[in-house]
Amino acid sequence: MSRFHRIFANPLLRRIIRNSGYLFSARGASAAMSMLQSILAARLLGPSTFGVLGALTQFTSVLNRFASFRIDELVVRYVGHYEERGDQPRAAATFKLAASLEISGSVLAFGLIWLLAPLGAKFFIHDPQMVQWFRIYGLIVLFNLIYESATGILQIFDHFRVIAVTMAAQSAFTLTLIVLAVVFRQGLMAVVLAYMAGKALGSVVITAAALRAAGQAWGAGWWRTPLRLLKSERRSMLTFAFSTNLSSTISLVAKDSEVLWVSAFLGTTEAGYYKTALALTNLLQIPVSPLPKVTFPELSREIARKNWANVRYVLKQGSRLAAAYSLPVMLTLVLFGQPILRLTYGADYLPAYPALVILLIGYTFTNIFYWNRVALLALARPVFPTLVNLSGMLIKVSLIFVLVPVYGYLAFAALLSGYYVYTVGIAAGRVLLDLRARLRDAQTL
Repeated sequence: MSRFHRIFANPLLRRIIRNSGYLFSARGASAAMSMLQSILAARLLGPSTFGVLGALTQFTSVLNRFASFRIDELVVRYVGHYEERGDQPRAAATFKLAASLEISGSVLAFGLIWLLAPLGAKFFIHDPQMVQWFRIYGLIVLFNLIYESATGILQIFDHFRVIAVTMAAQSAFTLTLIVLAVVFRQGLMAVVLAYMAGKALGSVVITAAALRAAGQAWGAGWWRTPLRLLKSERRSMLTFAFSTNLSSTISLVAKDSEVLWVSAFLGTTEAGYYKTALALTNLLQIPVSPLPKVTFPELSREIARKNWANVRYVLKQGSRLAAAYSLPVMLTLVLFGQPILRLTYGADYLPAYPALVILLIGYTFTNIFYWNRVALLALARPVFPTLVNLSGMLIKVSLIFVLVPVYGYLAFAALLSGYYVYTVGIAAGRVLLDLRARLRDAQTL
């Protein structure tokens, strides 16, 4: 008990745990509902069509993220910095710049989806007749015009509860629509429309809440703040934005388009198994996945204040808390994964179990060092994780062509786990070395 008392005695860690608690509660409820959505959709559609659903939704997600700049991270990094200094005009101008960049990216993403839909239908689901549904589902990016910027603003002003409630409401709405699709024995298109409706609801609510928060903080005319206020910082901001965009693009190829890779190489049935294995790994990520989002603004503040000992303490205790959850859950899924699959998705999905076991290795390692990337961003090192991820991507993609013909879709699971261990391990080590050097420099002053 004394260890937990020491952990919660730190006010920074208490804020992180409180804010992650909001997101954890919502993410826990959302994950349960998302899992139920996945199970219902999988049973309704069957492995092959379930794989089609995964390829269709991931195609849009990949192109949307390709054109985005991870704007929420730029907002947290720079708006948080200016708010800490009490420079509200520059904070407002930064949000305006971020929103403008994101709108441009969203429009570009929709254009890419429209143009590349024929290729998506042909190569990923092997059915050219599905091209119009790629374009229809792609409309969701237009609802997300400033979604990332809005999320960043809500984080800065500590409105994590709004994010949490919206997340839960979105999942509940989507689940209701999928249940109706099952009751009325609808097919793939009904499930696609249900996903679209839920995402549109979440985007509209988050955007409205962020605009309201910005008006309360900076006044109703904040959007008229001139961008020339950022002239001296514009270069560093754009460097940050493009480096995080490049990092996101690398991640898309290396780890966030797995279902597309499997579907293209092996077909939609194997993609359905792989999508199922990935869905079960969500049980491992439920309480840990909010932590980077809530840790980033706190680390940015502490680093701005040069509280290096506090930063290192938070990272150390955060890893301990993440490990305390992740290791037992990983063991449970390894031991009982097959009966869980049989009871939920059905016996048809049992081939997903070996991939699940392999994936758990990489996801557990990532959970324990969940802070690796956001700590580097807070330390103003956005390029380092990009370079690490690039090297990991090149290794992973080159091995796909060697291993997949021999080991099938299990090779994708092994390569993804290996990618996580390689990239996260190097990034976390760099953070710890950097903090050690800064602590040593502070002690010599």
